Amino acid sequence: MRSHYCGLVTEALMGQTVTLCGWVNRRRDHGGVIFIDLRDREGYVQVVCDPDRAATFATAESMRNEFCVQVTGLVRARPEGTVNDQLKSGKIEVLCHELKVLNPSVTPPFLLDDDNLSETTRLTHRVLDLRRPAMQKNLMTRYKVTMEVRKFLDANGFIDIETPMLGKSTPEGARDYLVPSRVHDGSFFALPQSPQLYKQMLMVAGYDRYYQIVKCFRDEDLRADRQPEFTQIDIETSFLAEDEIRAMFEGMIRQVFTNAAGIELGAFPVMSYGDAMFKYGSDKPDLRVKLEFTELTELMKTVDFKVFSAAANMPGGRVVALRVPGGGAEGGLSRGEIDAYTEFVKIYGAKGLAYIKVNDVAAGREGLQSPIVKNIGDDVLAQIIERTGAQNGDLLFFGADKAKVVNDAIGALRIKIGQSAFGKKAGLFEDRWAPLWVIDFPMFEYDEDGQRWSAVHHPFTSPKDGHEDLMDSAPEKCLAKAYDMVLNGIEMGGGSVRIHREEVQSKVFRALKIDADEAQAKFGYLLDALQYGAPPHGGIAIGLDRLVMLMTGAESIRDVIAFPKTQRAQDLLTQAPSPVDEKQLRELHIRLRNPTPAG
Repeated sequence: MRSHYCGLVTEALMGQTVTLCGWVNRRRDHGGVIFIDLRDREGYVQVVCDPDRAATFATAESMRNEFCVQVTGLVRARPEGTVNDQLKSGKIEVLCHELKVLNPSVTPPFLLDDDNLSETTRLTHRVLDLRRPAMQKNLMTRYKVTMEVRKFLDANGFIDIETPMLGKSTPEGARDYLVPSRVHDGSFFALPQSPQLYKQMLMVAGYDRYYQIVKCFRDEDLRADRQPEFTQIDIETSFLAEDEIRAMFEGMIRQVFTNAAGIELGAFPVMSYGDAMFKYGSDKPDLRVKLEFTELTELMKTVDFKVFSAAANMPGGRVVALRVPGGGAEGGLSRGEIDAYTEFVKIYGAKGLAYIKVNDVAAGREGLQSPIVKNIGDDVLAQIIERTGAQNGDLLFFGADKAKVVNDAIGALRIKIGQSAFGKKAGLFEDRWAPLWVIDFPMFEYDEDGQRWSAVHHPFTSPKDGHEDLMDSAPEKCLAKAYDMVLNGIEMGGGSVRIHREEVQSKVFRALKIDADEAQAKFGYLLDALQYGAPPHGGIAIGLDRLVMLMTGAESIRDVIAFPKTQRAQDLLTQAPSPVDEKQLRELHIRLRNPTPAG
């Protein structure tokens, strides 16, 4: 039905007759000549209909936006002064000889070039939204990314193996999506949060290089970079050490960005989890922001200002400063902006935001402007200035509380200021690609509610060599062979070397207070498999949605998924989830406690 895509008709086809199919993006009547901007997935082409062909012209007059049409015509140069350099087809137009309406359209609920659409409107009419060039570009990029991933993995000996969608529920990590069994009364499958255990069993089975571009499901609170169902580039390999795994998949991501988007990421620096938290308060720091924490906890233990001293002396407390160069100078941060930042950090649990304006370093106390200065001694003030490297015109913000609150609040403030208009004007933000490996994560974190240690990654993550005995004596000091891949402050993926020896796995379970019966009930099939000569193995899972979101500059992963859910886990297009009839429930042996009437 067509000879070419609309967006690929260029001056190379000058003088040739082409047949195109697409949708009317816009129809313009210019003094008896009708112009049609015809659109398909590859872009636009301008079609000219003149009144010399009466039947064709009459058809053109009847057409409206989103009509699906077929055009046959002659490719010719656009008149001088009408060239559009923004389009591949911008130097030519198609003089229409034949025009056929393949299917008319009712008036669409919005214009496809309207940039002010609400997300509710877009998701409700997702089919039309997906026709928009920006969305078509995003999904085409997603396709290119998956192809490049497959090319790389195929070239490196990886095998694509499918794992089950219906599996066993294991109460670890996020909440499972459960699927009731009709055949087995009262029993449920779980949709996979990850193929983690299956891919480890594949390593035991001898398929030493596995991958899968796979759907995963987590029933968790949603935000811009989360969906109840998401796509993961899931990879596992045997007989590679931690640094070899990182090197291989850094190479894969660099190749994918180069080939799919023409982006050169360069080498990934490596940073320990400890350094990342110490300097930035985040395990996924955005290195484009040129602001760092200054540690002040020990210094503040004896000051009269109780907000600082109480935090410095509490178990797990922390006090830090964030120096904002030029923030206190003329043209820096206004009092209104400082007040807004104070409200902002409260989102993360902070009770407030202390600050000092540095007017004149040489004047000591008299050169510092802040209500808190009178409660801090001269020697401590001098050390604050020295340690932060503060200069005249700078602004110092302080965080003082439990370490988690300080890290979350001041870490978020660091990003907020760095990416603000002021931050960019002041040179606090570097517009570049900033990849990073974060390594040496803790094996365990203490669950205050449960009064027990829990696994930071998962209970099959291997400890660092020489850290095995720390799991019994000092779990808080035990580090893992775990690693995260970060880009521009967003975690693209993460993984670890897995435990393959029974005695190490037993120590982990003891540290987590998981007895033999509980371990067998939750993970028995994997533990049994590991007894049969399990090889050293490890892997990584990379979020495809996040990767494409970063590559395209989209604001949300919903913009790179064809049919996403809302932040309330609803599909506005199909109105899912929805009630089902009583017959279906009876077949599944389910009775609703408080059934909602249909409609």
